[in-house]
Amino acid sequence: MSTDLREELTARVRAVLDTDTPVREVSMFGGRAVMVNDKVLVGAGKDGALLVHVDQKRHDELTARPGAAQAQMGAGRNMGRGWLRVTADAIETDDDLTFWVGVALEYNRATTG
Repeated sequence: MSTDLREELTARVRAVLDTDTPVREVSMFGGRAVMVNDKVLVGAGKDGALLVHVDQKRHDELTARPGAAQAQMGAGRNMGRGWLRVTADAIETDDDLTFWVGVALEYNRATTG
Protein backbone atom coordinates (compact mmCIF):
# COMPACT_ATOMS: atom_id res chain seq x y z
CA MET A 1 0.00 0.00 0.00
CA SER A 2 1.20 3.48 -0.67
CA THR A 3 1.03 7.08 0.41
CA ASP A 4 -2.02 7.41 -1.84
CA LEU A 5 -3.88 4.97 0.43
CA ARG A 6 -2.81 6.97 3.46
CA GLU A 7 -4.19 10.13 1.85
CA GLU A 8 -7.35 8.31 0.75
CA LEU A 9 -7.94 7.09 4.31
CA THR A 10 -7.29 10.58 5.70
CA ALA A 11 -9.88 11.98 3.27
CA ARG A 12 -12.37 9.31 4.36
CA VAL A 13 -11.79 10.25 8.03
CA ARG A 14 -12.37 13.93 7.19
CA ALA A 15 -15.65 13.00 5.50
CA VAL A 16 -16.81 11.06 8.57
CA LEU A 17 -16.12 13.93 10.97
CA ASP A 18 -18.76 16.57 11.55
CA THR A 19 -17.96 19.72 9.59
CA ASP A 20 -18.10 21.69 12.86
CA THR A 21 -15.28 19.61 14.34
CA PRO A 22 -12.00 21.58 14.23
CA VAL A 23 -9.42 19.23 12.75
CA ARG A 24 -5.68 19.53 12.31
CA GLU A 25 -3.58 17.04 10.37
CA VAL A 26 0.08 16.34 11.03
CA SER A 27 2.67 13.80 9.95
CA MET A 28 3.16 11.46 12.90
CA PHE A 29 3.80 7.78 13.66
CA GLY A 30 4.91 7.21 10.06
CA GLY A 31 1.46 8.22 8.87
CA ARG A 32 -0.98 11.10 8.88
CA ALA A 33 -2.51 11.91 12.27
CA VAL A 34 -5.88 13.61 12.52
CA MET A 35 -5.98 15.76 15.63
CA VAL A 36 -9.05 17.13 17.40
CA ASN A 37 -8.73 19.41 20.44
CA ASP A 38 -4.93 19.22 20.00
CA LYS A 39 -4.95 15.46 20.66
CA VAL A 40 -4.50 12.54 18.28
CA LEU A 41 -7.88 11.19 17.30
CA VAL A 42 -6.81 8.69 14.63
CA GLY A 43 -3.92 8.16 12.28
CA ALA A 44 -3.83 6.87 8.71
CA GLY A 45 -0.97 4.47 8.14
CA LYS A 46 0.88 3.92 4.90
CA ASP A 47 -0.53 0.39 4.81
CA GLY A 48 -4.11 1.70 5.02
CA ALA A 49 -4.52 0.72 8.67
CA LEU A 50 -6.00 3.12 11.19
CA LEU A 51 -4.36 4.05 14.49
CA VAL A 52 -7.15 4.79 16.96
CA HIS A 53 -6.91 6.44 20.40
CA VAL A 54 -9.65 5.12 22.68
CA ASP A 55 -10.55 4.93 26.35
CA GLN A 56 -8.22 2.48 28.12
CA LYS A 57 -11.25 1.02 29.91
CA ARG A 58 -12.59 -0.18 26.53
CA HIS A 59 -9.26 -1.57 25.33
CA ASP A 60 -10.06 -5.29 25.80
CA GLU A 61 -13.60 -4.94 24.43
CA LEU A 62 -12.38 -3.12 21.33
CA THR A 63 -9.37 -5.34 20.60
CA ALA A 64 -11.82 -8.25 20.43
CA ARG A 65 -13.36 -6.69 17.30
CA PRO A 66 -12.25 -8.02 13.91
CA GLY A 67 -9.04 -6.42 12.65
CA ALA A 68 -8.29 -4.56 15.89
CA ALA A 69 -5.14 -5.11 17.95
CA GLN A 70 -2.80 -3.41 20.38
CA ALA A 71 -0.90 -0.73 18.45
CA GLN A 72 2.86 -0.97 18.32
CA MET A 73 5.53 1.63 17.71
CA GLY A 74 7.93 -0.67 15.93
CA ALA A 75 8.37 -4.38 16.40
CA GLY A 76 7.52 -5.50 19.91
CA ARG A 77 7.06 -2.00 21.36
CA ASN A 78 3.44 -1.56 22.46
CA MET A 79 2.08 1.97 22.50
CA GLY A 80 0.02 1.26 25.61
CA ARG A 81 -3.59 0.55 26.42
CA GLY A 82 -6.00 2.74 24.54
CA TRP A 83 -3.91 2.78 21.34
CA LEU A 84 -5.28 0.38 18.74
CA ARG A 85 -4.40 -0.54 15.19
CA VAL A 86 -7.31 -1.46 12.95
CA THR A 87 -6.43 -3.22 9.70
CA ALA A 88 -7.40 -1.76 6.34
CA ASP A 89 -9.80 -4.60 5.57
CA ALA A 90 -11.64 -3.99 8.88
CA ILE A 91 -12.44 -0.39 7.84
CA GLU A 92 -13.31 -0.97 4.18
CA THR A 93 -16.90 0.15 4.63
CA ASP A 94 -17.90 3.65 5.66
CA ASP A 95 -19.93 2.17 8.53
CA ASP A 96 -16.85 0.41 9.93
CA LEU A 97 -14.71 3.54 9.62
CA THR A 98 -17.47 5.64 11.17
CA PHE A 99 -17.61 3.26 14.15
CA TRP A 100 -13.87 3.59 14.87
CA VAL A 101 -13.75 7.35 14.36
CA GLY A 102 -16.81 7.64 16.60
CA VAL A 103 -15.21 5.63 19.41
CA ALA A 104 -12.08 7.80 19.18
CA LEU A 105 -14.11 11.01 19.10
CA GLU A 106 -16.12 9.91 22.14
CA TYR A 107 -12.90 9.45 24.11
CA ASN A 108 -11.41 12.67 22.75
CA ARG A 109 -14.43 14.70 23.85
CA ALA A 110 -14.54 13.00 27.27
CA THR A 111 -10.93 14.00 27.96
CA THR A 112 -11.25 17.59 26.83
CA GLY A 113 -11.92 19.94 29.64
